[in-house]
Amino acid sequence: MKLKSLYKALIITFVAILTLSCNDTLDQVGFTVQPGKDRLTVGMATLNLQARTVATDSVYAKTKYPVLGEYIDPVFGSIKSEYMGEFYFPEGAGFSEGASIDSVRVVVSYTTMMGDTLAPMELSVYEVTNSLRGVDDYTNVDPAEFADMSAPLGRQVFTGKNSTYSIRSTSTGASIKVYDINVAMPVTLGEKLLAEYNKPGHGQMVNPDTFRMFFPGLYFTTTYGQSTIVNVDITSLNVHYHYLDKGGSSTGQDTIRNTALRLNITPEVTQINHIRTNNNPLLVGNATHTYVKSPAGVNTEITFPLSQMHDSLKSQALNLANLTVYAMPDAIENPMVKVSPPDYLLLVNRDSLSGFFENRKLRDNITSFLSNKFDATTYSYKFNNISTMINHYNEQFNGEPYDLVYYLIPVRTTFVSSQQSYYSSGSTVLTDIYNQMWPTGAILDKREGNLKLELIFSNF
Repeated sequence: MKLKSLYKALIITFVAILTLSCNDTLDQVGFTVQPGKDRLTVGMATLNLQARTVATDSVYAKTKYPVLGEYIDPVFGSIKSEYMGEFYFPEGAGFSEGASIDSVRVVVSYTTMMGDTLAPMELSVYEVTNSLRGVDDYTNVDPAEFADMSAPLGRQVFTGKNSTYSIRSTSTGASIKVYDINVAMPVTLGEKLLAEYNKPGHGQMVNPDTFRMFFPGLYFTTTYGQSTIVNVDITSLNVHYHYLDKGGSSTGQDTIRNTALRLNITPEVTQINHIRTNNNPLLVGNATHTYVKSPAGVNTEITFPLSQMHDSLKSQALNLANLTVYAMPDAIENPMVKVSPPDYLLLVNRDSLSGFFENRKLRDNITSFLSNKFDATTYSYKFNNISTMINHYNEQFNGEPYDLVYYLIPVRTTFVSSQQSYYSSGSTVLTDIYNQMWPTGAILDKREGNLKLELIFSNF
């Protein structure tokens, strides 16, 4: 019994010594062996930003899905979009022997529309007489320099939800309505093509390059109505004809066949969107908000007055810089008569904008950042930590004070899903950023305290 009592006394004594030797509090762990002058400190700061609305003369608009129509938004003003395009002539295409032209028509097909889709509009089609080859893909191109504007080749009244449509299945199995605007064209246009094809060696109707020299294309515009805009999926030229198929029937009898030469505007040839907008009301300065508007509308210019924080940026390490841009709902609540905010905004250095879209650049998280998708709950665009921008220019300016000027631009993006594996659910990868050609608009809040950069510094 005395031996057990001795063991208990020794154990109690050891625990007491251990407790007395560990009397530092947990919040001091590490600092008891670190000199006071080297202790990590964290600081926070807020930088109010400056913003204004700036005009956009034109934008790079190389697209295979042009926008067509005219629309007047009660807040963002008028938008009119039209396009010119060449038709792709595949090698081996042409007419059957003995062809006789019956009719010619152009078909403009679309699935997406906005505005009053039951109000009448008129589509007019003009012949392009000057080659579009080498023309820059900017929205300020003047169609009158390329098309014969003396008289349209064809006209057709339509409504957004017109009665001519077909039901098609998507890759996911869903059914969609594809609406068609059918425009009757002069039979002489088909006869012009047939006469060229009947020349020795089929004349210039032998490959895409020679064909578009012979037939430069068509110009599509609306000449009546200001209520609807559609996003064109396919534009096709259909030359209907008949010919005698000698001995072509099952019994060997001569048979009249009816068919058509069908040509489409494709990515292989030139297609140019021309945009006309009235942005003057949006450019009037005010103290509360700015605007972004597409297509070829207005952007918001943001100034980061980082010179105001020169001392902090020079003496401390910047760890975090959060930027959230808030939109302001407008008074028009009816979605049928208003444009919607763009899904994404590109934040790009004003000096880095030239060539960004032309060279199909992606965000580099220094000179350009892409917002998260528009949050309809908070009505905001969130940019993840943009401290890389500031740290980059800290080094570039080598300790000298500076300010930065960036643009907010509505953009359309393409994301693809990376391949999933047994160990991963996969992820989405950004592959393209384009100027937004669909009508969008947002009022951005620039009031002090709402447009700001929240920064977190650290030093030793």
